[in-house]
Amino acid sequence: MNLFKRSISVLFFAATVISGAVMVSKTSVADSNEKITTHTNQKVAFVNRTITESEVLAAQKAWGDALVAISTTHDTKGKAAAKALAGKVIDEAYAYQFGPVLFKPTLTVAPQTFRTTRAGALAYFVGGDTNFPTDKGFALNSWRKVEIQNAAILITGNTATTMGNVMVTDKQGKTTTVDKTWQFLKDDNGKLRIVLHHSSLPYTVNSK
Repeated sequence: MNLFKRSISVLFFAATVISGAVMVSKTSVADSNEKITTHTNQKVAFVNRTITESEVLAAQKAWGDALVAISTTHDTKGKAAAKALAGKVIDEAYAYQFGPVLFKPTLTVAPQTFRTTRAGALAYFVGGDTNFPTDKGFALNSWRKVEIQNAAILITGNTATTMGNVMVTDKQGKTTTVDKTWQFLKDDNGKLRIVLHHSSLPYTVNSK
């Protein structure tokens, strides 16, 4: 009889332990689910810096549209308005806010060939800066159309490099073609900015 009671007690104890374990297991799962739910409801900051081809093409088009806008503004509203617009364009399109930009314009000469500062870029586009006496204002040449033909686009993560030709046409219908290389960087706000801009006239062989 004592052995029977002892067996019953052991079975009862075992059942209690198993029941408790199940309860703990359920509680743990509930707690886990609660944490997961709480986590998924939180707002998580997410920045995707991967550049797409469409973003590159859009950035190039924006540059061309801006050049035409500066020229048109100069012709209709004067140089001061064109300079103000050019400043906004540089701040929007280039990365001078973050440091030097590797900008080699088409028509610059030593010792001011390279325009790594905002002031140098602005002087090239609109002139009128005594620190850059040879600048006449490339963007003031009554440009009315910009076409871009890429030879290739190389996208690597948050940077994209393009190389090809840019054709700019003035209001008289004269077209000038330049060889151009751009490199874009996507910033923290997901905006593409120019960090490298190299432009030059195509090389021609003089025939004899």
